[in-house]
Amino acid sequence: MKRENSLRGPLHDVAGDAGHVDHPPRVGFFTDTSVCIGCKACEVACKEWNDVPDDGFDLLGMSMDNTGSLGASTWRHVSFVEQPVQLGTQSAGLAGLPTGRSAGDGPAEIVASRLRAAERGGAELGTSPLDVATAPADLGMPTFQRPGDGTGEESRTDFRWLMSSDVCKHCTHAGCLDVCPTGALFRTEFGTVVVQQDICNGCGYCVSGCPYGVIDRSITLGTANKCTLCYDRLHDGLEPACAKACPTDSIQFGELDELRERAARRVEQLHERGVPEAHLYGADPEDGVGGTGAIFLLLDEAEVYGLPPDPHVPTRDAVAMWRSAGAAAAAFLAAGIAAFVRSRR
Repeated sequence: MKRENSLRGPLHDVAGDAGHVDHPPRVGFFTDTSVCIGCKACEVACKEWNDVPDDGFDLLGMSMDNTGSLGASTWRHVSFVEQPVQLGTQSAGLAGLPTGRSAGDGPAEIVASRLRAAERGGAELGTSPLDVATAPADLGMPTFQRPGDGTGEESRTDFRWLMSSDVCKHCTHAGCLDVCPTGALFRTEFGTVVVQQDICNGCGYCVSGCPYGVIDRSITLGTANKCTLCYDRLHDGLEPACAKACPTDSIQFGELDELRERAARRVEQLHERGVPEAHLYGADPEDGVGGTGAIFLLLDEAEVYGLPPDPHVPTRDAVAMWRSAGAAAAAFLAAGIAAFVRSRR
């Protein structure tokens, strides 16, 4: 079933609402998880540029993930999700190959079958859907026994990695901004949200105000820390360090409106290639945070990547709650006065 990807309406002018006059267009990230290879170059670049300390090198029992989640010392986090699937059915559509093949008829099987046939002299290469024209040995590449070759393809299974580089969402309606009592968190002229370390008092209110669990309080510094979208680099006309370092352009930086359009086109492309599960996350300005400054293309449900399926800024009902509390207080006061008057009589 093809999933709809809503891009209803424009995003709010968050910089203008914050008082910035003649500000540049709002910028952000588009993370295309379908081309993420999990190299963690973004994590390293973020730490190096922003002088963020390392998180240790404990693999946490989670494949190659040594950071675990976003936090005060992890402003970019590459999640690794391992899913068992039948061999050859995991990414044909992503590569633009024909889909709908049964197990045993995927890209890996086609190549292996044609190579073995060519070695026996029974067929020529270059006639498979992959158009493999030359054997590896003819290209000077080494040949070797692959794991599973001796067990028979019909009994082999494989897995796929779902990888995604997570980051602060720089929400349109940012709960962290709403609850900060010192003004340490502010909206920049680029529409991003930044923590001023010299003003933050470490109260931690912003931690509970973030629906994504992004912002965190540093144990060593005592202040809140998160991605700044490389605010200092933006002032010099440079893209953020993580996007600059990404070797596959999985992380794309630019004007947010243009990124939303680019993301929608990419989803349509994947749907045409037979990947109906591809959908956008954070692109809808009518969601619980008014849309985000970081859009993600996902290949499974948001929960699989550790993202909330229906995020809402915690302060969205604050006004109604205060009104209800005021009405209740007034009712108690009126009841108290009435009781006092009756007792005096």
